Amino acid sequence: MAAQTVASTTESTVDLGPAAALSCRECGHRVPLGPVFACEECFGPLEIAYDFSAYDTEELRKRIEAGPANIWRYAPLLPVPADVADKPNINPGWTALVKADNLARELGVDAGKLFVKDDSGNPTHSFKDRVVAQALEAARAFGFTTLSCSSTGNLAGAVGAAAARAGFRSCVFIPHDLEQGKVVMAAIYGGELVGIEGNYDDVNRFCSELIGDPAGEGWGFVNVNLRPYYAEGSKTLAYEICEQLGWRLPDQLVVPIASGSQLTKIDKGLQELIKLGLVEDKPYKIFGAQALGCSPVSTAFKAGHDVVRPQKPDTIAKSLAIGNPADGPYVLDIARRTGGAVEDVTDEQVVEAIKLLARTEGVFAETAGGVTVGVTKKLIESGTLDPSKTTVVLNTGDGLKTLDAVAGTGLTATIRPSLDSFREAGLV
Repeated sequence: MAAQTVASTTESTVDLGPAAALSCRECGHRVPLGPVFACEECFGPLEIAYDFSAYDTEELRKRIEAGPANIWRYAPLLPVPADVADKPNINPGWTALVKADNLARELGVDAGKLFVKDDSGNPTHSFKDRVVAQALEAARAFGFTTLSCSSTGNLAGAVGAAAARAGFRSCVFIPHDLEQGKVVMAAIYGGELVGIEGNYDDVNRFCSELIGDPAGEGWGFVNVNLRPYYAEGSKTLAYEICEQLGWRLPDQLVVPIASGSQLTKIDKGLQELIKLGLVEDKPYKIFGAQALGCSPVSTAFKAGHDVVRPQKPDTIAKSLAIGNPADGPYVLDIARRTGGAVEDVTDEQVVEAIKLLARTEGVFAETAGGVTVGVTKKLIESGTLDPSKTTVVLNTGDGLKTLDAVAGTGLTATIRPSLDSFREAGLV
């Protein structure tokens, strides 16, 4: 079976594999591949349009399965050159899909039906390595010399690591009050790390200004002027989940929401696999997860609104603390189209969920993972999520980055070095 998507009518001068053009998500206007992110006709977001017309389904499946154990196994479906695996990059991906039967018992999910996609196994211990690896290849193609970003923490570390590996300069911008673990991890790679007084939305506005200034010439901002390429890295989560399930779509996915881009691109990845014939087409539901202290998308979903009103973040889940999420309206569309929902949990529930996942499955999630597990629990208890269906919950980062969230967890007892003291502590 040969699968086909839209072919480009717009010439591009760079080699980014099957990427054919940039297409506006709102009006469909197409432009050549380049470091631009907004449509010149309607100011809508640009995303990659592909030409997959030459692919035969079975040949493509064999090519993927014979590929490296990282995201470049999916190079035929990504905006990267054919020789991408030979270039210096951090090569993320192919992380564990944990069959979470212990957690399933705690939550009342049928045995064998609950999985945790644990992306803490990436090089800098978060899913951001996927998107940065993509953006780095675009930066090479467009001749940038400095890699940059606005970040809530994980992205800063991923950019620093990728730039160091590839020999780029890096200069990244973060809110001044991030968790210390993320600050250290971003700084250790030797690039410049700049704290901005304010929250993430303030940082992002500053970076948008810098792009238009001569001081930003030669800079590739992975989540601004390289955003169409960067965002495609999140599709690889969908590809991996389906391949690890035996080339099957999950019935339900629970995905954290920051900007909303990860959720929208996971949906895009699932749709591409269906169109390519790599998975059987069937209904699936996507559920978005937010912390109550920064929940503009869940607020809009519950109110039945199509517009997402910005909020001022106030939550321990700082990696999700984007009060004005760019892809918020598209998240609402996907949740409603698939029959999913967008839900939120309190900071206390986030901490409880982090401990629950660690205790049941030996996976120490950062606060974003606490949000997805906490929301999953809440959705099951409300009857919104079907416990008999195959469900995948995303953990997007390592709990060692957000130790402050579980401060106070520590020694069970302090004893003298004697058996009598051990017995007195009630440990036998």
